[in-house]
Amino acid sequence: MDNDKLHEECGIFGIYSRQVDVALNTYWGIYALQHRGQESAGIALTDGCSMDIQRGMGLVNEVFRKELPVMPEAHIAIGHVRYSTTGSSLLVNTQPLMVSFSGGHISLAHNGNLTNAGEIRAGLEKKGSVFQTSVDSEVIVNLIARSTKKTIEEKILESVSRIQGAYCLVIMTENKLFGIRDSYGFRPLCIGKLNGDYVIASESCALDAVGAELVRDVEPGEMVVIDDKGLKSQRFGQTERRSMCIFEYIYFARPDSVIDNQSVYLARFAMGRQLARESGFRGDLVISVPDSGTVAALGFSYQSGIPFAEGLMKNRYIGRTFIQPEQKARDSGVRIKLNANKAVVEGKSVIMVDDSIVRGTTSGKIVRMLKDCGATSVSMCVSSPPISHPCYYGIDTSVRKDLIASFKEVQEIRDFIGADDLYYLSLEGLYSSVTNVGYDRMCYACFNSNYPAEIPCGGEAASDGKYVFEHSCGRKEGAAV
Repeated sequence: MDNDKLHEECGIFGIYSRQVDVALNTYWGIYALQHRGQESAGIALTDGCSMDIQRGMGLVNEVFRKELPVMPEAHIAIGHVRYSTTGSSLLVNTQPLMVSFSGGHISLAHNGNLTNAGEIRAGLEKKGSVFQTSVDSEVIVNLIARSTKKTIEEKILESVSRIQGAYCLVIMTENKLFGIRDSYGFRPLCIGKLNGDYVIASESCALDAVGAELVRDVEPGEMVVIDDKGLKSQRFGQTERRSMCIFEYIYFARPDSVIDNQSVYLARFAMGRQLARESGFRGDLVISVPDSGTVAALGFSYQSGIPFAEGLMKNRYIGRTFIQPEQKARDSGVRIKLNANKAVVEGKSVIMVDDSIVRGTTSGKIVRMLKDCGATSVSMCVSSPPISHPCYYGIDTSVRKDLIASFKEVQEIRDFIGADDLYYLSLEGLYSSVTNVGYDRMCYACFNSNYPAEIPCGGEAASDGKYVFEHSCGRKEGAAV
């Protein structure tokens, strides 16, 4: 079923503390970020002299089922959870990455997508660099290792000046922890404080998980450096356009997170209220496609006065085993993960709220399931505009031809999924729902193709070519790039 959803590819976490168990807190932190990636997980830590790392395929609790990495004097740790596409589920591609070079040891965890990684990698290989993985994140550690600058801060800043696209990084040396956010601010990264020590995480929900207090977001184009002296900040990039991914608020982030001073929950609730105003749909019940559509459905119910009910029940004990690319597995996966509640929907006209429609296959199966259980009608409301263009900044979207809204009108999509009616939230309605950020400080390229930063040479054509490497998220890039 999740193959018919957008995927946020990574979650990152870092902690610098001499007071708490950094490995255990990192485990809790990436566990809280599990929704950002379910394919692999890893933790790296250092005691100031050496580094240790433990990584594996699977969910966080599967990778660390037996034990966490042990280092008695460890005071820095970073962690990573990753989503990847089919064919890239390899242990060698798991993060954090760890390398040794003339300047010492370094470990890195990356969330995002580098749009010029193919070009840089080709140049590095010509100069003799050897790559052990097929992810774009390794380009960054190679740039750092090859830098001739004197300090590690200078090496990192020189390296990030060469990369383009979307990236949030946590980087660990033997005595420092770095947090870095690209100058557009595509992906979220925040800073927390725990008993006077510092934590960095993709979302504030991970800070809550370890008992840290949210201090602020890492600013776009900012590098924070944490060591025994505390935290210092350095700006490395400026852009006239900030471009936080709007899908963080629509779908990716946990509802209890706060990103760039905007509550994710309140944004989704406002989207649901706006859907009710714009669509004018009336029915007996409002239901959600759990869990991502639930907050918007509650907002729709609140605005319309139509009662909310759990018309679809989610099996929360499946883990990642149902995520398979084959059509047969996808077909059975819908019914394994979701089941219609006949006692609730039978004989009722239902308004179903979801966050997005990608291919449309899953939405169609859910509509049929509800009607098979006796729903008299199913009207679908989507808390985002139609997704008609691929993303190049860290989201695993299909090539454009697989996005149903790129070649079908709303009425055609309605007929394809078998709904009695279908309404997408307008772009203006979306703007009005995320009030604390500012509509002009977010990226909407998947809706309108207004890409704020460079995209890979060859664009989506490369996605149909001969794959030579893939991004940290699992998006593959062709030889033409």
